[in-house]
Amino acid sequence: MISPPLPAPLGYVAWGAGVALFAGIVRGFAGFGLSAFIVAGTSLVLSPQQIVPAAMMLEILASLSLLRSVWRHVAWHWIGPLLAGYAVAVPLGVWCLAVLPEAPLRAAVSVVIFAAALMMLRGWHPQWRDTIALRLGTGMGSGFLSGLSSIGGMFAATILFTTSLPAARFRATLIILFFLSAWYGLTWAGLQGLVTRDTTLWAAWLLVPMLIGIAIGRHFFARSAEGQFRRKVLTVLAAVAALGFMRALVSFF
Repeated sequence: MISPPLPAPLGYVAWGAGVALFAGIVRGFAGFGLSAFIVAGTSLVLSPQQIVPAAMMLEILASLSLLRSVWRHVAWHWIGPLLAGYAVAVPLGVWCLAVLPEAPLRAAVSVVIFAAALMMLRGWHPQWRDTIALRLGTGMGSGFLSGLSSIGGMFAATILFTTSLPAARFRATLIILFFLSAWYGLTWAGLQGLVTRDTTLWAAWLLVPMLIGIAIGRHFFARSAEGQFRRKVLTVLAAVAALGFMRALVSFF
């Protein structure tokens, strides 16, 4: 079998493959975190313009590998309002990105999510009423932050975590959300000329390690009790928020 050409020096590709393996484990287990870990983990050697569109492609492929196993668990009453709010708010986030500095905003949001995850780990559990306003507001907040700094997934995961959704429905709903929103984001990236041959090459080289990671993550999820899952998800949220904060600091300085 002939391998596709390298999109970057071999050392960079090997590093990206290792990051994709770990990100796949997180995605397979928790249902979110793939793009955040890939972008943050490769930002030391790659520009966001190179890796963000590839991460969107990988989000779509990751979701395809999980759709069959999660379909019956999806909280469909959340999906419509989430996507409606997302679609409306992404352009506003993109506009704010054009006129506001990204790094301080990313750092501020990451600190808030990190603090919320730590407080919930210590026993603070707000109980939001599952209303259409909460679902639509979550979609709008997620879309705005996705357009502004690609961290909307953390916001959606944080709000969903505070509801009464059980682990399987929480995870399945996020997987469907990221599958559909990644298509939307990739379309926007394509219109901006950010989807190139290198984008496809990066996705091709990172696909196999990501899928291996997803298989490992699914195995961990199947063996986790509800309480264990929720604590591990909060740990993932805190870790992703910390990575977002560090990425903001790097880009700021």
